[in-house]
Amino acid sequence: MRKDLRHVLRTPTRWHGGLRRSALARAIQGSNSIEGYQVDEDDAAAAIDGEEPFSADEKTFLEIQGYRQALGYVLAMGDAEYAHFDATELRAMHYMMLSHDHTKSPGRYRAGPIYVRDERRDEVVYEGPDAVLVPGLIEALIESLHTGLSLDPVVRSAMAHLNLVMIHPFRDGNGRMARALATSVLTRSDISEPEFSSIEEWLGANTEDYYSALAHTGHGSWQPRADAHLWLAFNLRAHHMQAQTVARRVEEAGTTWAELDYLINQHKLPERTMDALFDAVLGYRVRRATYIKRAEVSDQTATRDLAALANVGLLVALGNGRGRYYVPGEPIREILARRRARRSPLRDPYPWMRARLGQPPDAHRDLVISAPPA
Repeated sequence: MRKDLRHVLRTPTRWHGGLRRSALARAIQGSNSIEGYQVDEDDAAAAIDGEEPFSADEKTFLEIQGYRQALGYVLAMGDAEYAHFDATELRAMHYMMLSHDHTKSPGRYRAGPIYVRDERRDEVVYEGPDAVLVPGLIEALIESLHTGLSLDPVVRSAMAHLNLVMIHPFRDGNGRMARALATSVLTRSDISEPEFSSIEEWLGANTEDYYSALAHTGHGSWQPRADAHLWLAFNLRAHHMQAQTVARRVEEAGTTWAELDYLINQHKLPERTMDALFDAVLGYRVRRATYIKRAEVSDQTATRDLAALANVGLLVALGNGRGRYYVPGEPIREILARRRARRSPLRDPYPWMRARLGQPPDAHRDLVISAPPA
């Protein structure tokens, strides 16, 4: 599926730019939602575009911006021949992520013990290894990234994710760092286009299963010899489901673009306005400042274009002055309804897994989980 997607996505198509931006925004939104930083997708897109958020508070948006910076670095280094994993790079990524809050010791390993607490049950569910072991454990993790090149990239990515989150080397941001590292392993392989290789969106939408998979594998403390088959199967399932989702979006984008093109021609509007309409279909609130950057037009042209889209009912203007934005009008909502009606459900490659994750973590501690026959 990844190879098929790579072939499709490397064929130049105008709407792929919007899909890439949306994929990155969803990854940022998903990874941060796991840690309790809830934002709308278009606020995540605002961090990408360098715009102010619509609704996120200042503290939350700083977290989003920090993660966007770290993930942007991961994607930028994906195809660099000189890219090389090392401990300094990991610490630098952590600094990018949390430099807005120096109380969290950005870029520095923790100096003491660390625990993961389940707030719902009010109990500690994981204890990290002693702080004195952290530098050596990180070096061993880095070495594994350079010596395990014969392993499939998805396996290498999943194990890097698992090992970093279990080492828990930092005072804060360990989950996001582990997910960013997992994406980095994938982008430095030949598995897919970088923006579409992450499973962070899927993990954010399935947080309870994600935590359960970690609990079943970690068993409450640093145990590097514990069986990881369930964790690997969980990651394979996530990749499969996310790949299906991306493939569906690519297919829908082609149909949607044709429908938008018909509307543009019907109302004799400039072709450049297609980008604003496509953003509206993707669920974003359209802002003039963003349209100016993406369409590369002047202030006056942007104002005229958006007013024209609103005048014919394709967009609806809300708010006043600098706070004005646009949402889908009735014709665009009809396109969205047709998209949803055409969708078929995703195929779960491991239908047994949800029930398995719902069991207590130690119910089958010594059981090796393998996939059912194809």
